[in-house]
Amino acid sequence: MKINGIHHVSALTANAQKNVDFYRQILGLKLVKKTVNQDDPSMYHLFYGDEVASPGTELTFFEIPMLARRLDGTNAISRTGLIVTSEEALTFWEKRFEEKGVKKETASLRGGRPALKFTDPEGQQLFLTVEPSVQDGAKPPVHNEIPADFAIRGLGPVELTVAEADKTISVLTSILGFTEKAREQSNDGEIVTIFESGQGGAGTEIHVIEKAEGPAERSGRGSVHHVAFRVADAVELEKWHDKIAKAGFTNSGVVERFYFKALYFREPNGILFEISTDGPGFTVDESVDELGDQLALPPFLEHKRAEIEQRLVPIK
Repeated sequence: MKINGIHHVSALTANAQKNVDFYRQILGLKLVKKTVNQDDPSMYHLFYGDEVASPGTELTFFEIPMLARRLDGTNAISRTGLIVTSEEALTFWEKRFEEKGVKKETASLRGGRPALKFTDPEGQQLFLTVEPSVQDGAKPPVHNEIPADFAIRGLGPVELTVAEADKTISVLTSILGFTEKAREQSNDGEIVTIFESGQGGAGTEIHVIEKAEGPAERSGRGSVHHVAFRVADAVELEKWHDKIAKAGFTNSGVVERFYFKALYFREPNGILFEISTDGPGFTVDESVDELGDQLALPPFLEHKRAEIEQRLVPIK
């Protein structure tokens, strides 16, 4: 049993069309699955990833129209990393962000790697980081303005800001098997403790910042809903369910999501963690060339297609 890195990160948006305009057109990610929230099919669930929807590349969004803006605070997933493969790529993105009016900060170091912080139009906090190696089989998303060598290749480190770091760290290390890699001070003076899983690398890391004072984040547009961790298959996920339950955590049990199986629980600071299987993957109902073109529904929602489509605003 082991965690093999980040599976996906799911965030919130108030406008699916504007979200697609930014993540597909500006960042050049591929819309690999246009589907709905399986727990509330009245809202979109959009998945962005690499060209072939490789595990560990998906940044996803639930659309909640009229959602209020996020109010910054602690006990939240505070920033999501995305990987590029060279410092030249980072330079390309600095220039592109300037040309496209994307709010960014001066490039700095995070975990020994060059990093570029930026925000999307709704205030979603992200950063690009350099990781030369990518997983086997992954392919850069195709975009006519972004050379393949500079394309975003997948998820990088996920940053957590919590009131009581020791409690979160205990879950990461004692339950999930992460190991401490480094501890450093950010440009803002914050102490960042870096943990890695699996074979290591940017796509396996959780960065923990302790912020003991101040209010908890008020969730809204620009917030991250949860982070999911990768495991090999359903057999292993069942073992993780047993381990999480025996540790005393209230959890969802294993949930069938059609594209993967999932297990949800909250760590002591209230952040929602998910453990998800790599398969069967996003090509189970669409070919690579068809990914994201049409509204995809899992079989248990297909009989409601007409009703669901009627309630959704079409995305161009």
